Amino acid sequence: MKEYYYDKLMNIHTQGSKMDINNSIVYHPYEPTPYSALEVLFKHYEVKMTDNIVDFGCGKGRLNFYINYSFNAVCTGIEMNETFFNQAIQNQNSYFRKFKKHKGLIQFLNCYAEDYVIQPKDNRFYFFNPFSVQIFIKVVNNILLSVEQSKREIDLILYYASDDYQHFLETNTLFNLYKEITLPGHYEKDSYERFLIYRLA
Repeated sequence: MKEYYYDKLMNIHTQGSKMDINNSIVYHPYEPTPYSALEVLFKHYEVKMTDNIVDFGCGKGRLNFYINYSFNAVCTGIEMNETFFNQAIQNQNSYFRKFKKHKGLIQFLNCYAEDYVIQPKDNRFYFFNPFSVQIFIKVVNNILLSVEQSKREIDLILYYASDDYQHFLETNTLFNLYKEITLPGHYEKDSYERFLIYRLA
């Protein structure tokens, strides 16, 4: 089973359970992106060592560790839930014990997504439907303000994207759908089981 295999490979524990919930209406329950889905995503989407990835609603940090392990890219995880944040830090310590050369390439911040200050080098942003569209709008506006100050190519990577997210991006921003990646054997049953990558025009 890939969930067990990759966690063991990276010396982390990121699997979710029914107890992993946020007591919040606007922040959604913790559910890590399946490793099998990440395998498909990165077969069709390139990540470079020079990329800086920000994962909003990172939970226990699965995406951050997977990307860093696979591509040696810089990753930042944003998590408002203190329990999940502490588990991400524990995973970080375990990961660095096994992969010492990666120290300094992963960080986690315990804050609300809309309060995160977008850094000039941040250029790839990941969302697994982590919160309401109202918060999503605030985060995207923060990203756009950052681009005004530091011009660069920006991608938003959405997994299981809500219709509200898509509608906002397509009607209120200059983001265009760059790539759609469906999951074999899943998309036919659930049309939300896909990655949508929006690139800033």
